[in-house]
Amino acid sequence: MTIFRFPLLVWLGIGILITSLGIRQSFGIFMTPISDYFQTGREFFSFAIALQNLLFGAFQPFVGMAADRWGPKRIIIAGAIAYALGLYLTSITTEPTMMYLSLGVLVGFGLSATSYVIVLGAVAKVVPAQHAAKAFGLTTAAGSFGMFAMIPGAQTLLSISDWQGALQIFAVMCSFMVVFALFIKTAKQASTAHPVKDDLQTLKDALKEAFTHKGYWLIHIGFFVCGFHVMFIATHLPSYLADKSISASTAAMALAYVGIFNIGGSYFWGAMADRYSKRYVMSALYFVRTAVIAAFVMLPTTDMTALIFGAAIGFCWLGTVPITSGLVRQIFGARYLSTLYGLVFFSHQVGSFLGAWAGGIIYDYYGSYGPIWWSAIILAFISALIHLPINDKPVPRLSMATA
Repeated sequence: MTIFRFPLLVWLGIGILITSLGIRQSFGIFMTPISDYFQTGREFFSFAIALQNLLFGAFQPFVGMAADRWGPKRIIIAGAIAYALGLYLTSITTEPTMMYLSLGVLVGFGLSATSYVIVLGAVAKVVPAQHAAKAFGLTTAAGSFGMFAMIPGAQTLLSISDWQGALQIFAVMCSFMVVFALFIKTAKQASTAHPVKDDLQTLKDALKEAFTHKGYWLIHIGFFVCGFHVMFIATHLPSYLADKSISASTAAMALAYVGIFNIGGSYFWGAMADRYSKRYVMSALYFVRTAVIAAFVMLPTTDMTALIFGAAIGFCWLGTVPITSGLVRQIFGARYLSTLYGLVFFSHQVGSFLGAWAGGIIYDYYGSYGPIWWSAIILAFISALIHLPINDKPVPRLSMATA
């Protein structure tokens, strides 16, 4: 199946992710202006973003269950409204603690209802299993295109206006997600050789089956590490580069490179996961990530190394998403993917919470990001190792259905 033959729902999901994740990945650009405006340290904004990511994950299993039961359309529309409201309230607040509610709670819920878990859960039901990781990779790449487009756009808005105006424009852009969602039709699950046994499984049985599978917990740990990396880098890389006397425009371009190179990277890792063992492909991704982060930390920081790092880390940035979601689908089937992947995504967001917050705490305490960079390297290496023993064969329930 070529990318041009994917169902319409895949392309609608891409439009939603471009908007939702593009805006989200630009928040690091706002750290300095918002911190300066309220005269707070970096830890304050870091915690607001960390809270957003923690709640993004905490809402995810419940939002996933709702989508599995009622379909993705209503969930995405509700999330887009909450997202827009959170951005607007952040832009008009005069009390910094209000950001915990607006940028933290409301945007956190908005993200949970408009991002990967809901979109990939819908895609899994219309794309055959043998092409799922590739479809997931293409859909994941959309979020990176949004990052590539939104981050330079946010930097431009800040240069000609203020951070309040930039957030209000982003709030208006959330209406795009509502429009895309309106065209989503609840589709029946793609035909398989085991429709009856898969459809008769209850949510309780699905959760019990997953929680007693050792590989499921190893997937949780690996995705926790991914979240730690992604939000630490997205939130703190601009400030880290500023401390190294790198211009704001170069820092924005480095983040944009993360997005543009992840477009190809996500599709590449997803295609590799369809062709080779997903657990080995995931280990390879984390070994690459270990080498990239280590090289960036040990080499002198210049405009060139910043841009090269953005490109290199972008290539393995969210390639974890199609592989992780593909592993969950391969092992447990598509019926409750939004729920089971939503729980895994919660672990990702706990990692995101710690990565974003700890970066600010460590910087304010040590005056340096050094300790957290080395922590990121060690965690990447550990994650590369823990994926090797995962049993990625379909559970007996699916195996018996195909017998």
